[in-house]
Amino acid sequence: MARYFENCAGELASDALSGFARAHADLVGYDAADGFVTALHAAPARLVGLLSGGGAGHEPLHAGYVGAGMLDAACPGRIFASPHNRQIFRASLAVARPEGVLHVVKNYTGDRINFGIAAERLADAGIACGRVLVDDDLASDSEEIAAGRRGTGATLLVEKVLGGAADSGMGLGGLVDLGTGVAGRCRTLAVASAAHHAPADGAPAFALPPGELEYGVGIHGERADRTRRWQPLGALVEDMVGALLDALRPGPEESVVALVNGLGAVTSLELYGIFGELIRVLEARRVRLARHLVGNYVTALDMRGFSLSLMVADRVVLDFYDAPVRTPALSW
Repeated sequence: MARYFENCAGELASDALSGFARAHADLVGYDAADGFVTALHAAPARLVGLLSGGGAGHEPLHAGYVGAGMLDAACPGRIFASPHNRQIFRASLAVARPEGVLHVVKNYTGDRINFGIAAERLADAGIACGRVLVDDDLASDSEEIAAGRRGTGATLLVEKVLGGAADSGMGLGGLVDLGTGVAGRCRTLAVASAAHHAPADGAPAFALPPGELEYGVGIHGERADRTRRWQPLGALVEDMVGALLDALRPGPEESVVALVNGLGAVTSLELYGIFGELIRVLEARRVRLARHLVGNYVTALDMRGFSLSLMVADRVVLDFYDAPVRTPALSW
């Protein structure tokens, strides 16, 4: 049974956010009353404030991407729970620009509802608000799932592109169109060999028999609809990348941005091995890899697993992706 280092389970997320703000006080401000962080050095040319949020437990998402070149604010909720619409509303007021604010929302019911209520409150206050919905999870792409695909690892890629575009002075309508288009050209697939452990009692979210692998997990401990027998890494990555490319179908003049993401308990040693297999598969399929990230970017507490995300990119998207960024978790 795993135990987290915490005062108590109910305070883990708020204690972490407070510490995060102190650790990165040169980059972010912290509103302790409403529980959100804001960028200290956002580009003055921005016409639109960018805001995202969602349950804690996915660090460094979301607060880690607040700063110059990315988000103006982030609202973390409790562990795996949506932020309150009051948080989102107050944070939006704090960072709204002349053309309003854009919400980047992962496709989960609670997030959609609370960001929606906040948007209604902003409209009542006379502040324009747009939304980009991220729904990249290939494993939940089924007509039998009414809520649609979940929003997972590609949220980071969408936020980076939108940050670059916002810094260029793009207006609200342009950002919504760009972000919606980029989100539609992202897919993610995640696997796990062991579940995360609940902060309340240290119990695993699910158990897997020896020699089996959960293929298609979500970032809140959602089980896949199937398990697989354990595969060598090369065969596993080949299956995952093949499924992503079949869904995205990049054209001959297009390239992809890849994210190899740990879900919390996979070592860097393993992640770089996964990346090596990813490159091998892309080269074999003659798909150009334009950019890549390898590390823990969108976690699921201490789940022992990883996700692969691909974003199909043209020259415009790459230019916004390459634009300078300086946040606690991403800089170039």
